[in-house]
Amino acid sequence: MSAQADKAKLLRSLHIPGAPLVLPNAWDVGSARAVVEAGFPVVATASNAIAAALGYADGEGAPREEMMYVARRIAASVDVPVTVDAEAGYGMAPEELVELLAGIGVVGCNIEDSDHAGGGLVDVDVRAGYIARMRAAADRIGVPLVINARIDSFFPTSPLAEDQKRADAISRAEAYWSAGADCVFPPGAGPDDLRAIVSEVGAPVNAGLRLKQESLDELRAIGVARVSVGPQLYRSALDHLHADLQPLVEARK
Repeated sequence: MSAQADKAKLLRSLHIPGAPLVLPNAWDVGSARAVVEAGFPVVATASNAIAAALGYADGEGAPREEMMYVARRIAASVDVPVTVDAEAGYGMAPEELVELLAGIGVVGCNIEDSDHAGGGLVDVDVRAGYIARMRAAADRIGVPLVINARIDSFFPTSPLAEDQKRADAISRAEAYWSAGADCVFPPGAGPDDLRAIVSEVGAPVNAGLRLKQESLDELRAIGVARVSVGPQLYRSALDHLHADLQPLVEARK
């Protein structure tokens, strides 16, 4: 596992506040190879995009086996570190999840705190305990899995009132960082929220970037350490496909 461990260490080292690791999220081998060929040092997957490409809904609507098969194929097809979106863990014990991830050749994962079965958010202490067990399992295996703890306080499905979201996100970030997460990811957080999390928690922070709407320079100035785009590239590819199909539709008339 030494080569895999080295990839995990490389991935972790690229989380630099103010000089963030930029991750254009992939959904299959072709898109992953395109990311690498463009010069990016890491491939990240987007569960939303993979599920959609497989014909399933997001939020653990796709079978774990199918999602992880795609992740395995991506990891086997590129030489750079691969980090996968493991959603909320697919109901697996943390030790089982870590063993699965190590077995398919990936070196990092997102783990989120949305409760897809019951709705709302997983209790912060429960999720922190899960992350702590993930960290301990990774230590035993010898692959220092890079855990990106997704905090869904700002997510559209969050049950929190608007004035509760920032404090909840900070509390969760502190708990997950203390439990052994390497990075915290509050999707949907605005610039002021991100600044508060960066300054108050001290952990590397992952921010989402809305392409053609938000500035990477602003995120650098805030001090985030990681930037991802989620399923946007998949949706853009579909838009291009629809545009390319239209002349063929017109030609059939």
